[in-house]
Amino acid sequence: MLEVKNVTKRYGKNLACNDVSFTLEPGSLTVLLGPNGAGKSTIIKSIIGFLKYEGSITVNGINNKTPEARKLLGYIPEMPSLYSTLTVIEHMEFIARAYKLTDYKERIDMLLERFELNDKRKKFGDELSKGMQQKLNLCLGLLPDPDIILLDEPMLGLDPHAIKELKNYIEEMRKAGKTLFISTHIIDSVDMLWDRTIIMQGGKICANVTRSEVDASGKTLEDVFFEVTEGIEKESVSEVKEDAGEVEK
Repeated sequence: MLEVKNVTKRYGKNLACNDVSFTLEPGSLTVLLGPNGAGKSTIIKSIIGFLKYEGSITVNGINNKTPEARKLLGYIPEMPSLYSTLTVIEHMEFIARAYKLTDYKERIDMLLERFELNDKRKKFGDELSKGMQQKLNLCLGLLPDPDIILLDEPMLGLDPHAIKELKNYIEEMRKAGKTLFISTHIIDSVDMLWDRTIIMQGGKICANVTRSEVDASGKTLEDVFFEVTEGIEKESVSEVKEDAGEVEK
């Protein structure tokens, strides 16, 4: 379980995240939506331990910045950060050794095959197209097979076949009990099976609703997103819960 409690992050006078709290349950898929600058990447980087922040983030009750917690967390960044002098297979070997993985050869083969990089094993990082770099980025993040996986705009730069394969793999991980947290500002990219959606704007959580609540309201996820972020209906989140028969008295 991942718990984020009252997390606030400032960049000088800019408040990037303001008192953000939520919980990710084991085996769930949560989608983090919001326009550019909403604070999505900031909260993800705080969870993975890249940023200092106020508040508390724990993984199974353990502080997220401890070695024990980091072994359970996986992160796939929005922009690939590859080494120009390492080949595709050398990148994979580097991650395997960094995480002290054992019996990882078959998993490398499986990931490279699924994301169509098998014939690019000897290509250097700077020889790959942007789409191939993103595929390798995915393979590197998935190789350690973590229990909790954070994906920041994972569909960007991928071709339709790779998007379909990634969605299939995400669903397989979810069924296997992995906890997935996917950040995006492209609603159409998350039409896979999701359990909960968190919508951020201006560094705050403006909505935290389940799929059943959205479905019972008769609205689409897109409807809820624009109601919340554009203020079409100030009480839109309450209305979604009310329509679902789950407003707290």
